[in-house]
Amino acid sequence: MVTDAGFDERESEIARYRILAQEVTDPLAARLLHHIVIDLEADLLRDRAASAVKSDG
Repeated sequence: MVTDAGFDERESEIARYRILAQEVTDPLAARLLHHIVIDLEADLLRDRAASAVKSDG
């Protein structure tokens, strides 16, 4: 089970990748970073949902 601190850490990681995607000048690198952010956000949402289900039941 992921703790609130774990979720906060992952949100910080996502924020760092968002910043990198904005700062990078190579279009391919920017696109790859954008996809990484999308994947990390999806994983975070999935894990939060799973954590909510576990805490409810």
